[in-house]
Amino acid sequence: MIHAVGMIVEYNPFHNGHLWHLNEAKKKSGAAFSIGVMSGNFLQRGEPAMLDKWSRAAIAVKAGVDLIIELPVVFAVRSAQYFATGGVQLLNRLGIVSHLCFGAETPEIKKLSVVANALNQENTINAMLEKMKTGQTYAASIAAALSANCEIDAQLLQSPNNLLAIEYIRAIGAYAPQLIPLSIKRQTADYHDVAITSSIASATAVRTAIIENGTIVPNSAAWQTVPLNCAQQINELIHAGKGPVTLDSFNNIILAKMRTMDLNQLALLPDVTEGLHNKISSAALKATTAHELLFNVKSKRYTMTRLQRIIIHALLGTTKQKLTEFDRLGPLYARVLAFNDNGRMLLKEIHKKAAIPVITKTSHHLTSKQHHTNQLTPLQNMLAYDVTATDIFTLGFPNCAWRSGGLDYRFSPLYLPN
Repeated sequence: MIHAVGMIVEYNPFHNGHLWHLNEAKKKSGAAFSIGVMSGNFLQRGEPAMLDKWSRAAIAVKAGVDLIIELPVVFAVRSAQYFATGGVQLLNRLGIVSHLCFGAETPEIKKLSVVANALNQENTINAMLEKMKTGQTYAASIAAALSANCEIDAQLLQSPNNLLAIEYIRAIGAYAPQLIPLSIKRQTADYHDVAITSSIASATAVRTAIIENGTIVPNSAAWQTVPLNCAQQINELIHAGKGPVTLDSFNNIILAKMRTMDLNQLALLPDVTEGLHNKISSAALKATTAHELLFNVKSKRYTMTRLQRIIIHALLGTTKQKLTEFDRLGPLYARVLAFNDNGRMLLKEIHKKAAIPVITKTSHHLTSKQHHTNQLTPLQNMLAYDVTATDIFTLGFPNCAWRSGGLDYRFSPLYLPN
């Protein structure tokens, strides 16, 4: 009987830490196969991916992941709770995943589970909501509520990886109790580190080096942090003008969007509350770049990450009402991006056991003509946001020759033999 270990990833870009995670996931789970549920062209922190989703998926499969499936953008560009829930539900609905493996600064599942269980208690939830009313962020409110009500060390929640790990465990308990959570200790680099001090660095540090140098310089510190074939493929894409894509690539698009949305439209965006739409509208008229807009709106309550997500939601056209409905339904399809020979075997089993359709050709489920109508099914509506995300993302390519739209209708999953 085939079973696989699942990972919820971004691979922005794939580096040695990801390779270590993959190998540890297989070792700890005993699974012969691996599946990565990967964010597409826009990521959890409200940023564009450095490289397009097919290229990142292909690099990961060449590095050893058997199958990459896209996490729909309506779950990918979300806070930890919704990002984790979407990923766990998608893995569970494939019907063949036995374990979920994730990295954390605190790798003890028991400790993380205690926090996850405490977060489901009514007194903790109420305390957290009260803290959020004072202007504290979600993470800070959780930490304060736990410290006050459960005598749990709030330091556990100081790391984005620990917070995600706890949300994975909560989602497993709520939606996929048969999934076995596996936590591995994050190696060497901290999530936010921008310096490279060893062969395992944070994705932030690798991206910073690539953007500063315009490439991964051979034999440089950054070169040592990425598997050789991955580094070569990244450089080929950069030299072709297909990266790196950054938020700065969309400065004019973002400002145009924010300046032309009326206050009612801004108020409907996810995460916009308490008059923030007025502040965004005013700042958009004065700002000359996206980062200037974000800096002028940022506050204790509205972190840079939250504001970045709001901007991406504006570009995509998502609203609070739409996301509430998608959260109720969960992921409605498994969109295949890349696979190897093992992945082909996995897909045969998934086709037999999955609770949702497997998408290998977008037009079989949504045509370009249907995309712009108001008669979409929930699945088509969710998929339409992925198509829109790609159409916007390509506008960020440095080489304008790659900026045409409709790629989701033209690209098939990439088969990469072992």
